[in-house]
Parts: sequence; structure tokens; C-alpha cells
Amino acid sequence: MNKKLWLNTILAANMLGLSACATLTEQAEEVETVQPLTLFVFECGNIVTNDVSIFSPGIGVGEEKKLTDSCYLIRHAKGDLIWDTGLPDQIGEKGIDVFDGKFHMSVSHPFSEQLAEIGVDPATIKHLAISHFHSDHTGNANLFKNAELLIQKEEFDAAFGADPKSFGFNPDSYSELNRDNIKVLQDDYDVFGDGTVVIKRAPGHTPGHQMLYLNLDQTGPVLLSGDLYHFTSNREHQRVPSFNFSKEQTLESMQIMEAFATEHQAQVWIQHDKEQNETMRHSPEFYQ
Repeated sequence: MNKKLWLNTILAANMLGLSACATLTEQAEEVETVQPLTLFVFECGNIVTNDVSIFSPGIGVGEEKKLTDSCYLIRHAKGDLIWDTGLPDQIGEKGIDVFDGKFHMSVSHPFSEQLAEIGVDPATIKHLAISHFHSDHTGNANLFKNAELLIQKEEFDAAFGADPKSFGFNPDSYSELNRDNIKVLQDDYDVFGDGTVVIKRAPGHTPGHQMLYLNLDQTGPVLLSGDLYHFTSNREHQRVPSFNFSKEQTLESMQIMEAFATEHQAQVWIQHDKEQNETMRHSPEFYQ
């Protein structure tokens, strides 16, 4: 091999080596920038009932109980998911009375402000999943009009059908969602395809009620309850609220979800349970 050819061969090998190193460096940087699954918890309203027996018929008649209203942001490498949107920010601290005066609902810290405080623009949210379409869960849904809505078929038929108010839904609270960007589900759904964020079908509270399973690296498995339960004693005694769509479906969903939680050793976070909620970290803190 002549000297010129030898030098060209060495130069080409070096260039290939540099190129390979650059590729590996880029890949390493890409891996380093991928954030782990992250969960933010928000307080999205306050609920006071003057008769807790609404949630547990025959138990606690005429007793007052305070509940919270929770919303969540799940940050995944493939995009952000909002789970439930709370009471409408607009009702403010003064609040409103509903359900023939049996409930007083108010908002101390608007959800939109809480998102802004951690630098999240609602227009950038990729997915929106709502446990069910009662107005204390759809209150700020219109903030996320660009998001893909993930909804069970029965809930879709009720919420977007001819008479949503007969199911206790307020269509004005979600009227701005993009009807062309709705994914109708008929079973459990793995949102990002890796088993870390899974919507769990759990009908009964409403026709297409659903829950959310998260598998967090540090915190471990978590199951967000939606309104399968409203507080811990109802979970312990498997009590069904008087206003549920179907008592039979609710009890069946309770059995299925409890078995699922046991199998996966998942914590069950009851979204309205004020006492449990007060033990949790809230945004800007988070779970991973």
C-alpha cells in the first residue's frame, strides 16, 4: 500500500470513529434528557356537604363533611396528560350552593394559576382524561381544547348525546373541546404504550366512569380513584352513594379495582378524601 493510500485509510477510519463517538454522545445526551414519569397533585376546589349520608345511605344523616377536589398532571416523555379538571375556577372563594343546598362548592386557588406557577401552558397538553363528567371534574375542561380527550364509550354517549343534563353533566363546562380529537374507549387503555399510565374502566358512578393507574419509579404503583370512592370509610365498607348511576356496576367495579390494587400492590388515592389528601405533596412539589 502506497503512503498516500495508507494515510487516506487512516483518515477515513478516524472520521468513522469520530462519527460513531458523536452518535453515541448524542444518544447518551438524549437518554439523559428524558425525564422519569412525574405526577403533580393539585387542589382544584373545596366541597362541603351538610348531609354525608348522600354518599353513604343511612349513615351519618344530617352530618357535615368536608371534601377536597383533586386534579393531576402526569408528565411522560411522550407528552403531558391532565387527569380531571376540578371545579370551575370562576366560582371563586365565595362559591355556590348546589344539589338543593346540600353542597357548597368553592375554589381557593384556580387550577389555571397553579399550572402557570409551574410553567405549564394548557394549550400544550397532549391528552385529557376525565374520570367522569360530573361538573366538579369537568369544571376547567375547556382550558385543554387542543388535547385529545380519552373517554369511555358509555360516558361519551351520555356526555355528548341528546340529554347530558339527565346524567348530572353540564355540557357548557366542556363545550369547547375539539370533537374531532376524541378517542372513544371501550376497555382499559395504555396511554403511552409502556404500562406506566393506564386508564382503567370502572363504570357505575356514571355510565362510563374510569380510573387511572400509574407506575412511578420511586413512589411505586398508584391508582387514582375517580369517584369510585369519595372517602376512606366508604372504601372500607364498600358503600355506594345514593346518586350513582348503577349500584350493581359500582359494586362490581369496586371488587375488580380492589383485586387489581392488591395484585399490583398499588396505593389507592381517593380524590375527594380531604384527610388523605392533606398528607400528600402538592404542586409545585411532585411524585416520581
